[in-house]
Amino acid sequence: MRYRLTFMAGLATGYVLGARAGRERYEQLRKAVQRVTRNPAVRNSAESVALTGRDAASKAFGKVSAKVEGHLPAAVGNRVRSLREQRASTEDEWGTSNT
Repeated sequence: MRYRLTFMAGLATGYVLGARAGRERYEQLRKAVQRVTRNPAVRNSAESVALTGRDAASKAFGKVSAKVEGHLPAAVGNRVRSLREQRASTEDEWGTSNT
C-alpha cells in the first residue's frame, strides 16, 4: 500500500508541475526536437546506424539459421530455407538516401 501511495503522490506532483509548465514550454521543447531531427548530421548518423543494424541482423540471421536448421520442425525449416533464398536473390530493398 505504501508503494501505491508513493506512486500516486509522484503522479500528482508530475501532473501539477507539467500543468504549470504549460503549452508554451511544450511548444519550445517540440521546436527544439524538430531542429535536432532536421539537422543533416543527425539524419546521416541515424541512417548509418540503421544500415549497420541491418547488416548485423542479416549476418546474425545467416549464422543462426545455419546452426538451427537441422533442429527445427520441417515446416519451420522450409520457411527458413525460403527466407535464406530470398535474401540471397535480392539486394537491399531499403534504397539509399540522397542526403
